[in-house]
Amino acid sequence: MNLNPKFPLYLPGVKNTRNENLTILGANLREDETVLAYYVSGHEGLDIKIQKKYITKDYPALNAIVQDFFSENSLTEIDRFGISVPGPVLNGKSNPERLGWSLDVEEFKNEFGFKEVCMLNDQEAAAYGIGLLEDSELEDIRSGGHLENGNVAVIAPGNGLGEAGYFFDGKYLRPFATEGGHSEFSPRTTIEVEFYQFLNNLYGIVSWENVLSKAGLFNIYRFLRDVKRHPEPEGLSERLNEGDFVEVLYKAATEEDIMICKIALDTFLEFLARESNSLTLKLKATGGLIIAGDIPQVISNYIDKDKFYEKFKISDKMEAMLRNIPIYLVKSNSTSINGVALYTAYHQD
Repeated sequence: MNLNPKFPLYLPGVKNTRNENLTILGANLREDETVLAYYVSGHEGLDIKIQKKYITKDYPALNAIVQDFFSENSLTEIDRFGISVPGPVLNGKSNPERLGWSLDVEEFKNEFGFKEVCMLNDQEAAAYGIGLLEDSELEDIRSGGHLENGNVAVIAPGNGLGEAGYFFDGKYLRPFATEGGHSEFSPRTTIEVEFYQFLNNLYGIVSWENVLSKAGLFNIYRFLRDVKRHPEPEGLSERLNEGDFVEVLYKAATEEDIMICKIALDTFLEFLARESNSLTLKLKATGGLIIAGDIPQVISNYIDKDKFYEKFKISDKMEAMLRNIPIYLVKSNSTSINGVALYTAYHQD
């Protein structure tokens, strides 16, 4: 995996031979599964040698997964360790709420002897990993412009709602994390006010993550079913509960033409366009918008690109700016782990 020239990432050590042939352990932590991978750095990129998935809830801490990975692959020493976490990282520490783990880079250094440990928010890590994608892994939603001509916004609905950005310094793109997914959701129409009230009764404070995530898509579906009384075909509830909710709902909408599922996806995509608009404006992301995350990948064939763009560019005064912004859909689910490994290899000269 080598850097895509479309993404001139700020990685000061990428041309320094001192950072070649380093062994790197990457970890991407998620509520459902944790992925570990073993890399070797070189040639301004990474070679992945081993990758394995673990059920997160089966382990009391990340340390135990790392120990198993070392043991299963007969590894004794690795130079650097990069960790991608679904939450904020402050002073080398993180306590991701959905995992219930306490993480400290110094503890990993002391326990495993890593020369260096880096820990990034998962969307900041993904922003680095997007720089390793090939052009075929970026699908145009709306083409035009160049990513290196301004800041870039990244939005990623999955287990949660990740939001990040790239600051363009005139030469390089510099990824940074945000916790924008936890900003408050605001309704626009009378039906959305009803939806807000429905969510307010459940959560109190209603964040965009309560709308644009796997749980958020379920919230939309059950609002349509329980409040707006859209009919649910017999047996669908059981299928949604037993399988992957997003995939079952997507197939029910596209293969069975079930109306409540189609309306749920349409509503989700309208909210995605609206929050993408807000993030783009807040970051003044004239370089582009990148849509990542599990849900957009699953439902990518359902997305009406023209309709999404029309919803995205609605603004009181900024439509002229939004009209010229390229929009890309990421078609890879390995950006976070590859990105944190890339950063760990080359972030220092």
